[in-house]
Amino acid sequence: MVVPGHKQVLPLPPEFIVPQDGHDKQEGETAAATRWRRQYAKLSRTTGLTLLGDDLYGNPPLGEILREEKLPFILVCQPASPKTRYARLASLEVGQDLHQLTLRSHTATGGQLSTYRYATHLPLRATDATLPVNWCELTRTTAQGTPLYHHAFVPQEQSTKKTVAGIVTAGRTRWKVENQNNTTLKTTGYHLEHNCGHGTQHWACVLATFNILALLLHTLLGLLDSKYRLRRQPVVTRKPCFADIRALTRYLWFDSWTPLLDFMLRGLEVALPPNSS
Repeated sequence: MVVPGHKQVLPLPPEFIVPQDGHDKQEGETAAATRWRRQYAKLSRTTGLTLLGDDLYGNPPLGEILREEKLPFILVCQPASPKTRYARLASLEVGQDLHQLTLRSHTATGGQLSTYRYATHLPLRATDATLPVNWCELTRTTAQGTPLYHHAFVPQEQSTKKTVAGIVTAGRTRWKVENQNNTTLKTTGYHLEHNCGHGTQHWACVLATFNILALLLHTLLGLLDSKYRLRRQPVVTRKPCFADIRALTRYLWFDSWTPLLDFMLRGLEVALPPNSS
């Protein structure tokens, strides 16, 4: 789970790409994603979550499952998938079926122009029977016209002048999953690596799940535990903090998590928060 403006990422239960009962061959990402969406559709609806995904998840059958389960979504849209959608966009007239909004902003490096375009009732794929989808994009340039970046999305919600910027911002937040989740698991002490198999009796899947649970626990501690937040302040990354915990628990015994944090905070000469226990 990600939220615009917040760096924290809360991992959700994974769905592994594994051979299913009655099948000999390895399945694909689409099949695993389909199971995940079916399983957690109710959770998404009841909590008001919007599903984010890359271009793969905007194509059938995954896109149709979102409509069937009535799940809010914002999906990345690439020009090549499908070409029918962008062919339709090319035929639309700005101000009629295609709308445009340009906003000017100023940064430390100079002025920037953010141009939003949005449209409705575009084809999900190249068939007449397909359900129509909405579309929006952001093109950001310098004041002199030098391109900075471009992103396009297929959102469930129709864009307007008041909502298109927020929809694009929410869609771009998906990259936090890569940066604050996947990269964190690979580079900051969790030791999660690429694996070409599932191990004996799915052992690799079990270990990966433990890694994901550890990241979830540490993220929740950072949000809810004032002492843990104080302990993390003197260090930039998680690695030194984990190394200190391993060193201390190798030679010392603590009754629980709280005495361990108290010991570390006293050693760092950090004042304990009031009413802490």
